[in-house]
Amino acid sequence: MLAYECRQPAAGWIWCDDFESDRLASYFEHDNAGGRFTRVAGVGAEGSAGMRAIYATSPQTSSGSLKLALGRTPQPYFRPVDGGTATYRELYWRLYVRYPADWQGGGADKLSRATSFVAADSWAQAMIAHVWSGGDSGSWNYLFVDPASGTDTVGAIRTTTYNDFPNLRWLGAARGTAQLFAPGSLGRWHCVEAHARLNDGGAANGLFELWVDGQPDARREGLNWVGTYGTYGINAVFVENYWNAGSPVVQERYIDNLVVSTQRIGCPA
Repeated sequence: MLAYECRQPAAGWIWCDDFESDRLASYFEHDNAGGRFTRVAGVGAEGSAGMRAIYATSPQTSSGSLKLALGRTPQPYFRPVDGGTATYRELYWRLYVRYPADWQGGGADKLSRATSFVAADSWAQAMIAHVWSGGDSGSWNYLFVDPASGTDTVGAIRTTTYNDFPNLRWLGAARGTAQLFAPGSLGRWHCVEAHARLNDGGAANGLFELWVDGQPDARREGLNWVGTYGTYGINAVFVENYWNAGSPVVQERYIDNLVVSTQRIGCPA
């Protein structure tokens, strides 16, 4: 059962939010976008509570986000939900997402990401593991994994702020195989699980992979993600509702059952 899944955590789980209880204060940021990204009864899996994101038609507009910190972080603002002492070199995160049957416009761009914050006075990042959909009609029915590095190839931090695009090394996106946002897939819940593993120091063996409904969907391997950098590991996971071009119509999607783990999570029946 997905409703109340968090009552029975599995081995390796660091965080679980099935939204049956209000845990929103545990995220270091919950941007509700003026009431457009909120926890609502009845919109989740199996008629449970879940998160509803309402999209506007304005370009470059966020419809809200959840930002979760875990492990060692470089500043008090990032409040980890675990003991705050682990350095995670490898993480899995999974969520369920549902688009209504009359949804328009593909995947709505942003869905989730994991990242590594590394500075005491900024949101500089050592790496980002983006899970997002394509931005044009030829690709917007698919999810992509799109890894980016905030270090040089040796491991020196290059970024000085959040999403410091001029200083990121883009390592190459991979498109998934499931047409998750095509008409035949709309109207039902889908399980999306990602796995990011940082490279060993001096090696190009980082990994970023994605499963949809339990099946392999996209994969990038052989990544020199952070060079020899190792002070901080992956210490944040975001759920995002940012659509660069804006929605073609006012519409909404639903998020439920977010889990972050050190082991494979899977999709319960």
